[in-house]
Amino acid sequence: MTAALDPIRAARVPLTGAKLVIGVIALVILAGIAGGVGFLVVSGALDGHWYDLRDLGIPIAHLRGWLDEQNKAQPAQLHDLLGDHWISYLTTALIGAIGILSFVGGVLLVLIWVERRLIGRIQVRRGPNRVGPYGLLQPVADAIKLIQKEVLIPNGADRFLFFLPPILVFIPGLLVWGPVPWAPNMNYLDLNVGVLYLIAISSLATIAIFIAGWSSNNHYALLGAMRTVAMMISYEIPLSMALVAVVLMTGSMQLSQIVQWQADHNVWLGALMPLALFTFFFSSTAELNRTPNDIAEAESEIVAGFRTEYFGMKFGLFYAVELGNAVAVGAFVTAFFLGGWSLFGLEQWIPPYLIFAVKVSSVYFVLVWLRGTLPRFRLDQLMAFAWKYLIPINLANTVLVAIEVTAFNHSSLPGVVSLGAIGVVNLVFTVWVARRWARFLGYRPETEHVLHPSLQTQVGGLRAAERLRASS
Repeated sequence: MTAALDPIRAARVPLTGAKLVIGVIALVILAGIAGGVGFLVVSGALDGHWYDLRDLGIPIAHLRGWLDEQNKAQPAQLHDLLGDHWISYLTTALIGAIGILSFVGGVLLVLIWVERRLIGRIQVRRGPNRVGPYGLLQPVADAIKLIQKEVLIPNGADRFLFFLPPILVFIPGLLVWGPVPWAPNMNYLDLNVGVLYLIAISSLATIAIFIAGWSSNNHYALLGAMRTVAMMISYEIPLSMALVAVVLMTGSMQLSQIVQWQADHNVWLGALMPLALFTFFFSSTAELNRTPNDIAEAESEIVAGFRTEYFGMKFGLFYAVELGNAVAVGAFVTAFFLGGWSLFGLEQWIPPYLIFAVKVSSVYFVLVWLRGTLPRFRLDQLMAFAWKYLIPINLANTVLVAIEVTAFNHSSLPGVVSLGAIGVVNLVFTVWVARRWARFLGYRPETEHVLHPSLQTQVGGLRAAERLRASS
C-alpha cells in the first residue's frame, strides 16, 4: 500500500519557518490572554458582574433583574393578569431554549463527521476526506442526499403513525437537556427531582420506537421494535439502581446538588462507586442502541430493525437522535460520576462549562471507541447480563452504599479518610462480587478450551478449515 493511501504511513508536511513564527505568535497571544484572565480572577474584578463569563448564568441573572425593573412600569391590568416577572421569565426561557436547540443542532452536524473520522482511524482508514477540507462538508452533502431521496411508504402501513416516530424521538432527546448543570448557575430546569425526571423522559423513546416498528407493516421492523422494548425495559432497572446509589450518597435528586456535593468533597462519585459507574454506562449504551448493544437494528439478523422501512431524511432523523442521545449520556455520566463542572478548584480559573464540555467529549470518545472495536452481543447474552448479573449485584451494591452513607453521616473522622475508606471498600466489593457471582452463574474460564492463533500457509476453502480445526 502506498503512503498516499495509508493514513499511518502518509507523508507529513514539513514545518516551515513561516508556520513556526505564526505558531509562536499564536502561543504568545494565548499566553497574554491567559495572563490577563488570571489577573482579573485573582483581583476579583470579575466576581458577580454581568461580564463574568465564567458562568453564563451570571449575566442572565443581571438581565433578569434589569427586566424586572422595567416590568414595574407596566399597566395595572397587565400586572394583575401576568404578574411582576413575566417579561424576565419569558425572555430567559427563550434564551435558554434557543441555546439548547443551537447546541444540539450544532453538535449533531459536527459529530457525524467526528464519529466517522474517529472510527476510520480506529479501523486504519481515512474516513470522510473528499467533500470540503478534511471532509468537513460531508455531513452537509449527506443531508442534501437524504433530503432528495424519494419518500416511500410500505403497502398496508398506517400513514399517520408511520410519519410520527422520526419526530417523536426528538422530544425526549431535547427535554433531557433541561436539568443538566453546565455551571453553578447555568442550567435551564433545576428540578429538585431531576433524577426522576431523567428516568421518566428517557423512557418516552421506547413508545416512539415501538410505533415505528408496528406501523411499518414489516415483520423485521416489528421484531426489532419488540426487541428494543424488551431491552430498554430490562436495562432501565439496573440504570435506576445505579442512580439510587448516587442519590443515597449525595442525599439529593437535584443534579446541581449532586455536582455540588462532589465539588464540596473534592471527589468524583465514579471513584467512590465504580460498580454504579459501570452499570450506568453499560445500561446507557443499551438504551442508546449503540454497539455493542445495538440489538434493535442488528443488520446481520433483522435487516435494520425498527427502521427497516424508513428511507431518506426519516432515517437521517433517527441517526441524528442517536448521536444526540450519546452526547446526552456523556453529560449524565459527567454530572453523576465525574464531578460535573468542578475540577478540584480549577473551575475558579477555567469556565466551568468548558470543563463540563471536555468531560462530556471524553465520555463520547469512549462511546465511539467501543463502537469501532467491539462486536455486537447476542440478544440472549444481553438480556441475561441484565437480569442475571447487573440487577442482583446492584441490589447488593445499593444495600452496601446505604450502610456506608449511614456510617459516613455518623462518623467523626475527616472526610478524606471516610470517603477514601468508602472508595476502597466499594472497589474491593466490585471486584469480589463480579468474580463470585460470575462463578455462581456457572462461568469457569479454567475449564474452557482456548483456541490459540495459528499461521495458515495454505488456502483451500473447506479443506483448509478442516485442517485448521484438526490442528487446534
